[in-house]
Amino acid sequence: MLSYRHAFHAGNHADVLKHLVLVQLIDYLKQKEKPFWVIDTHAGAGLYALDAGHATKLAEHEGGISRLWGRADLPPAVAAYVDTVRPLNARNADGALNAYPGSPWIAWKLLRPEDKLRLFELHTTDIRTLADNFRDGGRQVMVTHGDGLAGLKGLLPPPPKRALALIDPSYETAGDYRNVVKTIEEALKRFATGTYAVWYPILAKPEAKALPEKLKALAAAAGRPWLDATLTVRRQPPGVFGMPGSGMFVINPPWTLEKTLRETLPWLAEALAEDGGAGFTLAAQAD
Repeated sequence: MLSYRHAFHAGNHADVLKHLVLVQLIDYLKQKEKPFWVIDTHAGAGLYALDAGHATKLAEHEGGISRLWGRADLPPAVAAYVDTVRPLNARNADGALNAYPGSPWIAWKLLRPEDKLRLFELHTTDIRTLADNFRDGGRQVMVTHGDGLAGLKGLLPPPPKRALALIDPSYETAGDYRNVVKTIEEALKRFATGTYAVWYPILAKPEAKALPEKLKALAAAAGRPWLDATLTVRRQPPGVFGMPGSGMFVINPPWTLEKTLRETLPWLAEALAEDGGAGFTLAAQAD
């Protein structure tokens, strides 16, 4: 259950999609003066080295952030995402990419002083690294060792009545899929106007295929708008192991997000394509 380590996958194509959407969501929330919270239910370690340790085993960043790093033709949304990675590599005289921020670090650096960040991590090793990486977070950042899905319930509704919850478990077991659905169902009852961003893998598993449909049903039942975006970088022949793509399902998305992704995803699918099977999907339902 606790074997998953995001360091093996840092900066891959799934991170590109997830973090690009995260940047767009936070930037939209910042358009109003009222403060908000960002809640990350599966924060991981927060920061990752790409040139040492776990990330070198699979080097998945080579098919993700590394393909974008040196390009001068990035669409605005892609450029905004890549700009969140640049500060960690600013001291590299040769402009090399050797460090990558996880979602909690990206969120922290985008927040204003009045906004809050609440982080959960269950892995006994990653929680220590996460706490160390955010040792300078002060009162703005709270790091909790525990189940982020259970922890989310206790934070809703947040005091400012504005929040973004990022939910991206490892999906190692079928129970992860069930728990995400249950968590979203309860969250919408507690705090229907919150923004919920659920990352999910594109896999041949029945539970993986069913998850976005179940989330659509929950959003519809609650009368809330939703957006579902996927990015696939290769075809996946039957019986071949791996994750060819992933999706982001957002409940209560900004009205601007669909247009931004419709303009961005075609470019991104081409930039990250590994073969002719690369592509994207984008669906949305207004309230």
